[in-house]
Amino acid sequence: MPRKKKLKKVKKVKKVKKNKSKIPSKILEKKAQTPGPDEKPEIKKIKKQPTEKRIYNLKDFVVYPKHGVGKITGIEKATIGDIDIQFYKILVEKEKLTLTVPINQQSKLRPVASINQINKCVSILKTKPKIKRTMWSRRAQEYDQKINSGKIYELAEVVKDLNKNTDIIADQSYSERQLFEKAYERLKSEFEAVLKISAEEVQKKMDKALGRTKILEDAQ
Repeated sequence: MPRKKKLKKVKKVKKVKKNKSKIPSKILEKKAQTPGPDEKPEIKKIKKQPTEKRIYNLKDFVVYPKHGVGKITGIEKATIGDIDIQFYKILVEKEKLTLTVPINQQSKLRPVASINQINKCVSILKTKPKIKRTMWSRRAQEYDQKINSGKIYELAEVVKDLNKNTDIIADQSYSERQLFEKAYERLKSEFEAVLKISAEEVQKKMDKALGRTKILEDAQ
């Protein structure tokens, strides 16, 4: 009988030790998982600096998402109150519009695409259009957002998806045709700025990728 009592006491002591050993390990895990409060704002500041400090020169082509490709015609200064503000004057020829964009608020601007990006856009135009079964009103909103996003690949996708390989008005609704022409002209203007060729040559290049050249030849 005394031997049994000793064994029971030893078991109880072991259980208590195990429970105690689990408590600090959980606390340590929680402390390791929680990041320091000062880490996030420091990373954000570093990411924002390059976009705010980018410098464009006179006659550079840039893209403003809502209006498309524009050319920097001037870098001017203005004093508002006691603050000196430096800004770009950007001419958008397609819309006959001049924009003024402060240099310290130029995050929406982007440089025109590279030749590699243009070549990728041509390959996008050659692919088959995506057929969606959703309502046209929803699709129209999606297309409009892509056009105004300023992203050249999304612009190429809209041109490709709305291309009907035909000039017959009955095959497209008025709103479809409007969106197609808007996206087509935006993409065409960026092709012109990057490739530095005439508007006619750019149109031939795009129409060939879209499969529209056969229709134009038949019409002539």
